[in-house]
Amino acid sequence: MKKILFVVICLALMAGCSISGFKSVDTQRFASVISNPEVQLVDVRTAEEYAEGHIVGAINIDVQSPDFAQKTSALDKSRKVAVYCRSGRRSKMAAEQLTAAGYKVIDLDGGIQSWTGEIEK
Repeated sequence: MKKILFVVICLALMAGCSISGFKSVDTQRFASVISNPEVQLVDVRTAEEYAEGHIVGAINIDVQSPDFAQKTSALDKSRKVAVYCRSGRRSKMAAEQLTAAGYKVIDLDGGIQSWTGEIEK
């Protein structure tokens, strides 16, 4: 039984599936995803970080804020949510929470530090 589980996990990882329920993608794929107007783009950094510069069209909901779950409940569960932070750690945390709450989530691997697209201030 342990062997079968190990094989299934390995196959899932090799196939690019995300066991956590969300997918982390590079900047090129992320740009493609957020070009769809139906995708909800969320910057999960602090308000101060957001004000310094954010991806065009992003809304700010701080993942470390005590009301993160309440604020994200206003998002539409029938539409994808694309999340990012500074380096990718907090957005993965947010993606896990959102996925657990029933959202379809895409995460920017490497965060805004890896972003090569337009930034607005």
